[in-house]
Amino acid sequence: MPRNRRPRDREEKRAEIVVAARRLFTEEGYDAASMARIAREAGVVSNTLYWYFQDKDAVLITVLDAILADSMAAYGEILDAGLADRLLWLVTELEQLGRLVNTVHARVKESPAVAEWHEQFHALAEGLFRAELIGLGISADDVDPLVSMGVFVVEGMLTHPMREPDKRAVIEALLRSAREIAAPTT
Repeated sequence: MPRNRRPRDREEKRAEIVVAARRLFTEEGYDAASMARIAREAGVVSNTLYWYFQDKDAVLITVLDAILADSMAAYGEILDAGLADRLLWLVTELEQLGRLVNTVHARVKESPAVAEWHEQFHALAEGLFRAELIGLGISADDVDPLVSMGVFVVEGMLTHPMREPDKRAVIEALLRSAREIAAPTT
């Protein structure tokens, strides 16, 4: 019998599954996207997903990694912007992924794999912010509390939506405080 479709290689098929899952997770939410639905959207049978992913959380982590890679590439394009603009960009990026941010926080309690991904994401984000603060001249004694404050500010903005000018004002106040801490007192 002649083949109607060319065989797809493993990575291509896996990528198609990730694209379908990403769309479903971001548009409809994690809970609305069953493995069967992801498979159907990717054009494969349900059992095929388990050849590529251990479970739905493994699919979620792969989607999160893809989104993070896209965001890091985009972040690289705005490195010349001021720190306030970059932080505001980060908040906007995370807001666009609102369902996934909420899903990650909910799944942390249920899934060790998602909890590990979340910890690694925080370590990355905190490391980037720490480097920025050190660049501002923040001392080693003050940098960790300021990193924590930055995380609280970003997470607060995600859970309590604000208008754009208000977000900017909060971020600029945080950075002003950091600069005042870094400035030598006479």
